[in-house]
Amino acid sequence: MFDHCLYFNTTALARQLEREWALAFRPFDLTPPQAFMLRAVIEQPGMLQHQLADLLDIARPTATRALDGLQAKQLVERRSVKADGREQSIHPTPEAVAMKKALNQASAAVTTRLKKLLGPDSFSSTVDSVKGVRAALQ
Repeated sequence: MFDHCLYFNTTALARQLEREWALAFRPFDLTPPQAFMLRAVIEQPGMLQHQLADLLDIARPTATRALDGLQAKQLVERRSVKADGREQSIHPTPEAVAMKKALNQASAAVTTRLKKLLGPDSFSSTVDSVKGVRAALQ
């Protein structure tokens, strides 16, 4: 019935992938959105909150809620920016930095499993196609 529906098929795929990464990040008590956000903050400490939202392609209020959760877990801290007191830079805590390798390994394990299931060429072409569709729709 929905064989040719982009919305249905990408949403169904997103739900399946959400479950895969939820299992991977469960040992860290993080949701996939929190884990990907934390990985970005660890890689680019001091990023401004609006830059983080842009990088993750999420709305600023969504970023704020995710950061609130990470801050409650004492994994990130927000610091006011001197040039603009309304803006905040985001920094990982030492506890978060200590998790970097394990978080990356957990994510890599999912990616490796998916590449094995799909085949490396199919995996890469699917990612490229989805990125192309996202870019075209922006």
